[in-house]
This record gives sequence, structure tokens and C-alpha cells, in this order.
Amino acid sequence: MITKFFKGSLLAALFFATNLLANEVAITIDDFYVKSPEGDQQILDALAKHKVQAALFVACKYLDNPMIKERFSQWEKAGHSIANHTYSHWFYDEKGFDLFSGDVKKCHEMIKDSPAFVPLFRFPYLKGGKTAKQRDDIQDYLKKLGYKNGYVTIDASDWYVSQQLEVALRKNPKTDKTKYRDYYLKHMWDRTVYYDKLGKKHWKSPVKHTVLIHHNLLNSLFLDDLIQMYKDKGWKIISSKEAFKDPLFDEIPAVVPHGESILWLLAKKANDQSLRYPGEDSGFEKKEMKKLGL
Repeated sequence: MITKFFKGSLLAALFFATNLLANEVAITIDDFYVKSPEGDQQILDALAKHKVQAALFVACKYLDNPMIKERFSQWEKAGHSIANHTYSHWFYDEKGFDLFSGDVKKCHEMIKDSPAFVPLFRFPYLKGGKTAKQRDDIQDYLKKLGYKNGYVTIDASDWYVSQQLEVALRKNPKTDKTKYRDYYLKHMWDRTVYYDKLGKKHWKSPVKHTVLIHHNLLNSLFLDDLIQMYKDKGWKIISSKEAFKDPLFDEIPAVVPHGESILWLLAKKANDQSLRYPGEDSGFEKKEMKKLGL
């Protein structure tokens, strides 16, 4: 009896310790552009299945479409966080402060009264200014509007994988989608491991990660698989609201060009020579996908 008791206590302690030490990640979704209500519902269903509360960063120009506006209401009802991704989805570096800040405000006025609104802002393309003045001007403006940065910690190129899948399906509707799923999951795990290592190296405590994915065909098909992959790897899925409480997201590293993952920025500030620029882009995936016939 004593042996069984101690064995049970040890297992319980190990389970508790494992959960305390588990890596944590929240799902954040950019570019709410609904091509089909069915695809949008599949994304919502995957989140509901895993009881995940995500953050949806909305480029508000799409809300001018009645069908997309109706689908947007489903995200509000499901309790996902609604955040600002500008109205026009412009490159800040190209448009400059005056035009860009007006675009931020335009989206703000469209979503600020949503019951699901959270004052988080994410730069389109994760580009936050080529110069120190550009960086500081927009950060000061965001602060005046009451926003904090909705940084990504785990950046990736799911958008490019989805783009290639869509091209393949247009050419051949019977294309084997599982090859794209397998590549996608491998890519996302590779980038997760990479950015988690950056976090361990350049941040003072375990990171509450925010992974960047997009509202696209790929995730309508395989978001369930992505979330399950994290669980199978021993990661804990947390709500976006919990993740963004991490003090990491209050940082504004004095780095230019400003952008990429917040962990990339911290590594750049520390003069980490392992970085590439941009942090993620299609060019890094083209060669491997072509080799695989994708």
C-alpha cells in the first residue's frame, strides 16, 4: 500500500511539474478575408473543438463586404479577440506616418465598439518602420489610442504554403492535399523550435508564445492538425488574452528596421549574428517546396 501510495504521489508530482514547465502558445490569425463561409466555419470549428480562444487581427477594409461582415459576427459571438490590423493593409514603411496613422484610426473606429474588441495592433507584413523616427512616431500614436503591440513570437510562411496549395488545386482539383498538410506542419514546427530557442536565449523568462497564421484555405483544412501537433509535442494551448499579458509584449526594442517577431527584435538588439532578414518570407520555402513537387 505504501509503495503504491508513493508511486501514485510521484506520478502526480511529475504530471504537475510537467504542466508547469510546458511551453505555451496562443493562436493569432491575420487577414480576415473570407472566401467562403464554409472555410471560415471550418476554422471556427477547429478552434471550438480544442476550446481555443484566438486573436483575430482584422484588416477592416474586408468588413465592407456584407458576407464577410456577417461572418465577422460569428467570431464575436464565439468570444475570440478582435484586434486592429489597419484598414487597408498597407506597408507602413512605404506609406509613412500621416497616411498610415489615419488608416489605423479608420479601422479603430470600425471595431472599437465590438464586444470582442481588444486594444492590440499588429503591423501588416510585421513591418513597423525603416527609421527610428518612423518607429517612434507610430508607437507614440498607438499609445495615445490606447493600443499595445500585438507582436508575433513565432513567425512563419503559412500564407505561401496556402498560396501554392490554391495554385495546385486550380490546376488539378484532385491534388493530394495531405502533402501540403505534412509540409505545413513540418514548417510550423521548425519555426516554432527556432523562435523558442531565440526566446530562451534573449528573454528573461519562459515565453508565452503567439504563433502567426492567416485566415486562408490551408488553415480551414489543417488548423485542427496544427493545434493537435502542438498538443502532441507537449505544448499547452492558451488563450490570446493570457498570452498578451506577458511583459514581453510591452517591449519596444530600439531596433531598425522595426518589425518581424518580437523575439527577432530582441535578438537583433543583442547583435545575434544568427538572424536573417526578413525573418520569414516565401523565398525561404520556395526551394524546398519545389523539390517536393509542391
